[in-house]
Amino acid sequence: MRFNPVTSPHIFVGTSVSQIMRRVLYAMIPGIGALAWLFGWGVLLQIGIASVAAIAAEAAMLAIRGKPMGRYLGDCSALVTAWLLAVALPALAPWWLTALGVAFAVIVAKHLYGGLGYNPFNPAMVGYVVLLISFPLEMSTWPSSDLELGFTDTARVILWGQLPDGLTWDALSGATPLDSVKTQLSQGLSMREIHTSPALFGGIAGQGWEWVSLAFLAGGLWLVYTRTAAWQIPAAVLASLTISAGFFYALNPQTYASPWFHVFSFSAIYGAFFIATDPVSASTTPRGRLLYGAGIGVLTYLIRSFGGYPDGMAFAVLLMNITAPTIDAYTQPRVFGAR
Repeated sequence: MRFNPVTSPHIFVGTSVSQIMRRVLYAMIPGIGALAWLFGWGVLLQIGIASVAAIAAEAAMLAIRGKPMGRYLGDCSALVTAWLLAVALPALAPWWLTALGVAFAVIVAKHLYGGLGYNPFNPAMVGYVVLLISFPLEMSTWPSSDLELGFTDTARVILWGQLPDGLTWDALSGATPLDSVKTQLSQGLSMREIHTSPALFGGIAGQGWEWVSLAFLAGGLWLVYTRTAAWQIPAAVLASLTISAGFFYALNPQTYASPWFHVFSFSAIYGAFFIATDPVSASTTPRGRLLYGAGIGVLTYLIRSFGGYPDGMAFAVLLMNITAPTIDAYTQPRVFGAR
């Protein structure tokens, strides 16, 4: 009997797009729980708003493009984009900011390029950067970690902008550790003087942010263990960020933050495991993943320390997204049997 051969690969690994996306959502739960413990109900409300906006935008684009609703809505890719973006937003951000960013990510960064599998840039980071550039005030208004707001008060702030009696935005909000360090260094203070604020800084990085980073690290390691994410990218991101920060820290520890501060300031571990490992926009070859991740780590540090933004993870990922096709082209593994 003759068999018509088809192109490789011939091995079925038993995983589907929806299974992979659900694993990413499951892996984010410990980190989301830690963020909710630190910042309250706003984290969960942002995720809910983002999820509704993502499903609505996805359904609208599927209807316009004539694609089957059930198949594409059921793959959970829109929810992954929503959660990834919502987690990176301030917990008390207005609802329209979250909905706008998610809609832009799904409609422009995903569907206008052809849908899932065709987007050259990470959709969540495209939405984040658009919001960061367009609405810098709202994107920098993080709630204070020692502020306790009930569900009703939190919902009023997010949905209608109504502050609880006796509170102002100055009392509600505060700078992130990265933002605080960058601002105070520009004012001529040393790292020793900056770290005298126990309300903002913990033992390693920001007060409470270390636990958030460890929670996302646990979820990220589970993704690597289940082979949902390749280990090369997060390892290269964190290693290159550590080496870059360590080099400048060794030169002058009073002018540059320590490597562990950079690694445990939330976005490094979160970005390394959940953002940089996007299978569509990241590099796909083994050596290419190492180069891709290393580039993200170095760019993140350079933007944090010498750029105009306190954190550079989103910009670094998008910049390396541009280089991913070229990296893959020059790092193809040797074909078995070829010289």
